[in-house]
Amino acid sequence: MYPEHTPRVPAQRAVQVHQPTSITPATVVPAPMVTMQPSSVPAVASVVLPDGRIVTGYAVSALQPDPVAAKPLVSRTAVNVALGGVGFLAVAGGLLLLTTFITALTVLVTQLVILAAVIFGGVIAVQVFTGSGRRNGTTVSIRKAVFKRNHFHG
Repeated sequence: MYPEHTPRVPAQRAVQVHQPTSITPATVVPAPMVTMQPSSVPAVASVVLPDGRIVTGYAVSALQPDPVAAKPLVSRTAVNVALGGVGFLAVAGGLLLLTTFITALTVLVTQLVILAAVIFGGVIAVQVFTGSGRRNGTTVSIRKAVFKRNHFHG
């Protein structure tokens, strides 16, 4: 199933050697000198190096770094968290007031319905239980009536 072990010689590769090529130096052309009159003549300074050489040149003022913006007293993250908390409290307070208003409106409507039922029921009760007063239609006492040949005489 498996082929027998046969020793193999590593494959030989063609090797190509790259030699570095020299770079010709670029010719440097000095820039033309432009004379400018300084607004004020800078002071000339001389410095003695440790090995005894003297270097003379114009004094250069130290480079001033850009001013760093002042850090705020409170970080932006803290301000955002505080504003988020205030917003949440405002919404929660508004929802609390809204639910209170809806509850009060429900109670008002319920009381108005009960008041209407009491008034309407009272009017009907007065009409039913009143024994005298103006009545519509004709009231006939049947005990006094005389019936003759299918005629009613009162």
